[in-house]
Amino acid sequence: MIKIRIKPLGLCILIIAGLALLLSPMSLFAWKPKKPVEFVIMAGKGGGADKMARLMQTVIEKNGWSSMPLTPINKPGGSGAEALVHLKKRAKSDPNHTIMVTLNSFYTTPMRQPGLDIDISTFTPVARMAEDTFLLWVHKDSGITNVNQFVRAAKSKGSDWIMAGTGKLQEDQLLTDFLNAAYGLSMKYVPYKGGGKVAKQLAGKHANSTVNNPSEQEGFYKAGTTVALAAFTDNRLEMFPNAPTFKELGKDYVYYMQRSIVGAPGMSYAAAAYYQRLFKKVFDSADWQKYRKKKSLMGSFLTGMQLQDYWQKERDIHRNILKKMGAL
Repeated sequence: MIKIRIKPLGLCILIIAGLALLLSPMSLFAWKPKKPVEFVIMAGKGGGADKMARLMQTVIEKNGWSSMPLTPINKPGGSGAEALVHLKKRAKSDPNHTIMVTLNSFYTTPMRQPGLDIDISTFTPVARMAEDTFLLWVHKDSGITNVNQFVRAAKSKGSDWIMAGTGKLQEDQLLTDFLNAAYGLSMKYVPYKGGGKVAKQLAGKHANSTVNNPSEQEGFYKAGTTVALAAFTDNRLEMFPNAPTFKELGKDYVYYMQRSIVGAPGMSYAAAAYYQRLFKKVFDSADWQKYRKKKSLMGSFLTGMQLQDYWQKERDIHRNILKKMGAL
């Protein structure tokens, strides 16, 4: 079990605040946003995180669940560093009106860039809305229909084979590194800002392959432009029944990406409770459940300490992955 260490002073504050809330439970329900809420997206436009955030914004607005609008703001710079620093600064200015959609760069970017001085345990756990999935994609005109053909083609081109992905040393590059190691390849990884741009690179034949999420490749896939070869999941995805898992292909590698909502450090207990209730409503809504199914999203709803424990576990996993890559 992973233990979270809290400084004595911090523990006292938590106990006192907790007792206060127990004595006055209505205080948890009294707080509401007093102005528009910054809904930061630590990725570019058109990617899975961006699409998820804008759908949730629409669901909340349609149902009148928030007293103030949520305003999406894309901050993809530095593999999410821009967004993390922005949220950290909000701890001193306005922590109660700033939330963020996270990816797995929530773990990797602070480790790779220690100068940012980001401690993810200080961020406010609001909600894990899903875990996203990854598939290996190629263009239909490549003629490749399975992983064996992909491996032969990628080997023949060596470092001239281009794998487009989102950011440096985050999710897409971790999967590229796995493929290179597992199949003896030397693909060149080329990063872009946002999964939407990555999908367009493959559709336009500017890249040979990607490991996009289903939501990012969906349009091109339905148009017959791209082909899903295999999934980095435990079981085959309903949307892609002909794409085997890498486990089926003898490579025991499974990888998911969190789709979570994080609050700024220093957010009040009452504000945190407000956002936790808000996103539980979103999670339970028919719109979100339909979106989860359509985009092959997995994972249950997590919040509070359960979500913090999940972050700690995933951070340890990603630290080991980055060490094996020589990135730490």
